[in-house]
Amino acid sequence: MKRSAGIITYKIEDDDIKVLLCHFGGPFWEGIDEGGWSFSKGEVCTNENILAAARREFTEETGLIVNGSVDYLASKKVSHKKLVIMFYTNLDLDISHCTSNTFKMEYPRGSGKIESFPEMDKYEWMSIDKAREKIIKNQLFFLDRLEEVISKGEIL
Repeated sequence: MKRSAGIITYKIEDDDIKVLLCHFGGPFWEGIDEGGWSFSKGEVCTNENILAAARREFTEETGLIVNGSVDYLASKKVSHKKLVIMFYTNLDLDISHCTSNTFKMEYPRGSGKIESFPEMDKYEWMSIDKAREKIIKNQLFFLDRLEEVISKGEIL
């Protein structure tokens, strides 16, 4: 089974929880807003430490570094082939200069032309309610779990 790991960064601003979401890049996601946003996460390589993978993916997709404490949030099987493991941290990051790694694909399809696209193309601090509207549906579980952890004061 493939494993993905990620880090949810959140901050409290004016008594409101805000989470950092990234919009998927590439031609498929262009123009898709609702359901086109995600927490930063990606595949864990064979024999790679899960938290190290989550930190690496965060940096690859945002250009930012998460130093300091990161806590385990939850794991969820999102398909019969994939398990997602998420961590979280309270960190107020400046996202004005975020940059993402890129991927290559044939575009337009069937053209034989290979184009490069950013894996993530936009970044935004969103309230929990707005994030619920924008995030890809298989990640709602993690958003709900984060809100539960914060509201119950389970934060370490």
